[in-house]
Amino acid sequence: MKAIRVGPVSAVIRPRHVLVPAVTLVALFAAIVANTGRGEFDIPASDIVGVLLGGGDRTDRLVVLQFRLPRAAVGAMVGAALGLAGAIIQGVGRNPLASPDILGVTAGAGAGAVAVIVLAGEYGAVSGPLAEVGVPLASIGGALAAAVLVYVLAVRRGLSGYRVLLVGVGIQAVLTSLISWLLVKASIVDAGRAIVWLNGSLNAATWENAQAVGIALVVLLPAALVLSFPFGALNFDDDTARGLGVRIDTTRAVLIVIAVLLTATATAAAGPIAFVALACPQLAVRLLGTGTPPLLASALLGAAVTVWADVLGRTAFGAVELPVGVLTAALGAPYLLYLLVRSGKART
Repeated sequence: MKAIRVGPVSAVIRPRHVLVPAVTLVALFAAIVANTGRGEFDIPASDIVGVLLGGGDRTDRLVVLQFRLPRAAVGAMVGAALGLAGAIIQGVGRNPLASPDILGVTAGAGAGAVAVIVLAGEYGAVSGPLAEVGVPLASIGGALAAAVLVYVLAVRRGLSGYRVLLVGVGIQAVLTSLISWLLVKASIVDAGRAIVWLNGSLNAATWENAQAVGIALVVLLPAALVLSFPFGALNFDDDTARGLGVRIDTTRAVLIVIAVLLTATATAAAGPIAFVALACPQLAVRLLGTGTPPLLASALLGAAVTVWADVLGRTAFGAVELPVGVLTAALGAPYLLYLLVRSGKART
């Protein structure tokens, strides 16, 4: 641990806080190279790196930059957005079980998007370019509506982490039922489109998807990092946080809006990718040894985990390609059970 001071600004640098993000960045770059090299014909890693550095022949550049890199880029950005959103919600709720998946935010985004997909096919009211815009907007609107509903129902003389968790599970169940009803109501074609989207897939990712998530990260990631000090103070009780000069209600509201917008844009780009927002912040806490989920490390771990999960989904099962959301759900469900058991023992 080393203290540095530049004028009126002082900070403490811990080697682990530098080493872990650096190693995660290397793992993320390796995942992007591995994912970009896989396809109908494989491209060696050295050629991929050459293309990414501005070299390579025309064919490799076309295949990598136009057809394969968007998938890896969207996966990295979506994972970063979900990891950051999960860290914010867990820190604000002071609960390692809190995440957009559990609290109904992801289900709200899914319900909004599926509604647009189904109703567009049912009534022809939304089609063409307008449908492409309508799905992300409906996803954001659904996520915001679900978050507001959870907050309204959970606030009873303060914000209890377990109350938020229980209300969120209930809202998620209701929204999941709504999604099921919409799928039953839809035509076969629209239901197929919606199910593919609901599985959380990067298969049809384009640079347009990457642009939307990238804008959200460029705007919201710095905003979250600026609030890192009051975010850390929320780990204490309300009186202590107020004593540190933190405006608790305002800080919580802004952070929750950031988390919801990140979740909504990520879900709109790739569909619901489960458990990344739940597991990655807790993994970052254990790697860095912090009291609250570290924001930047959680985002980096989310990006690396999502891209590596996509690599495994494409390569580990032979000719069968699993959507990234299916793989993260299969890996994350046991971790959720572990957190539930561990939390129950801690309360006992």
